[in-house]
Amino acid sequence: MARAALLHLLRHRSVAPTTAPLSAYKCLSRNSKTPSGIKWTSFCRAFSSKAAVNDIIGIDMANTDSGVAVMEGKERLDPFSLVADELSLIANRLRSMVVADVSNLASAAEYFFKIGAEGKRFRPTVLLLMATALNVHIPELPPAGVGDTLPTDLRTSQQRIAEITEMIHVASLLHDDVLDDADKRRGIGSLNAVMGNKLAVLAGDFLLSRACVSLASLKNTEVVTLIATVVENLVTGETMQLTTASKQRFSMDYYMQKTYNKTASLLSNSCKSIAILAGHTAEVAMLAFEYGKNLGLAFQLIDDVLDFTGTSASLGKGSLSDIRHGIITAPILFAMEEFPELHAVLDQGFKNPANVDIALGFLGKSSGIQRTKELAMKHANLAAQVIESLPESDDADVIRSRQALIDLTQRVITRNK
Repeated sequence: MARAALLHLLRHRSVAPTTAPLSAYKCLSRNSKTPSGIKWTSFCRAFSSKAAVNDIIGIDMANTDSGVAVMEGKERLDPFSLVADELSLIANRLRSMVVADVSNLASAAEYFFKIGAEGKRFRPTVLLLMATALNVHIPELPPAGVGDTLPTDLRTSQQRIAEITEMIHVASLLHDDVLDDADKRRGIGSLNAVMGNKLAVLAGDFLLSRACVSLASLKNTEVVTLIATVVENLVTGETMQLTTASKQRFSMDYYMQKTYNKTASLLSNSCKSIAILAGHTAEVAMLAFEYGKNLGLAFQLIDDVLDFTGTSASLGKGSLSDIRHGIITAPILFAMEEFPELHAVLDQGFKNPANVDIALGFLGKSSGIQRTKELAMKHANLAAQVIESLPESDDADVIRSRQALIDLTQRVITRNK
C-alpha cells in the first residue's frame, strides 16, 4: 500500500529538474573507426524526451529528462553477447571452484552459482570487456569442460580476476542477507532463509577463501593488494551502514563513501587489476579504476531508486527493504533537503509501520527520486568519458568493446531491475 501511494505521487507530480540536464555522452568522432555493421548518425544524438529514448532503447526512463547518447544501427550493441562464450567458461570454472568436501557446505557455496541462479553476471562482463578494451585479444576458447587446462596466459589471468570478483560479490551478498534478515535473493529464497544464518555466513567465508587461493595463483603483489583492499572496504562499508549517529546517517558525503566501499570498490579495483595484469601504465590503470568506480556508484544509486519504485518480482528481492531496515539512501537524503521535518520521522525509526508511510509521503512530494537519477547519470557520464580517454586503437575488437563499456553506462541508469 505504501509503495503504491508513492508511485501514484511520483506519476502525478511535475517537477522541474533541480539541475541543468547533464551533457550527453561524448561519442565516437566522425573520423573514428566503428565496428562493422554499426552505423552512427552524427556520431550520437542527445534526447531530452524520455519517450524518444524509450522508442530507441525500449527501456522506461520514467521521470528522467537528462540527455543520453543513443546508438543507432541495424541492432543495438549487446555487451553481454560479446563475451557470452567466456561468461559460460567462467561459470563452469566457478562451479568447479566452489566444490567442498562437506556436503552441506558444498550445497551452500554453490547456491548462487547453479545454472539459473547466477544472476546478471554484470561484473564479469565489465571486466572481460575492459580486458579487450585495453588491447588484449580473446584467444580461441578451448572445448567445453577443459577450462582449467588453459595455459597461464594473460587472458586467462584476467578471466581469473572476473572469477575472483564474482566470488567476492556473492560472498558479500550472503553476508548482507544475514545482516538484513533477507528472505529472497535473485528471485529465489535467500541462502540464510533456506539453510540458516550460520551456514550462510560460513558459505560466504568459504567463497572468500577460494577467491584468495585463486588470487594468490596470479603471483602479482599489486593485484593482491588491490583485491585485499576490496574486502577491507566491504567490511568498512557494511559497518558504516550500521551506524546510528544522525550526523553520519543524514550526510550525503557519508552515504557516498559507504556506497563506494560496499559497491564501487570491487568494480574499480578489479578494473584496475585488469589493466595492471596487461602491463599498462599507472595512468591507464587509473582510468580503468575511475571507470569501475563511477559505473559502480551509478549502479548503486539506481538500485536505491529501484528499492522504492521497483517490485519484488522485478528486483528478485523485497522492495522497500532499505527503509524498512532504517537504511537511509540518496532519495531520502535529497527529500530531507526539501522537507527538513523528515529528520524527526527518521530519528524515530521504522518499527512503527506508519513512519514508513509518512517517509514515503515526503519522498513522493519531493524531487528525491529525480535527483538521485540525475546523480547516477552524472557518474555514468563520467564513466563513459573515461573510456574515450583510453589510448587510441584502430582494432575493431577494441573499439567494439569500448563502445560496449559506454553502452553499459547507459544500461545501468535505464534498467528497471
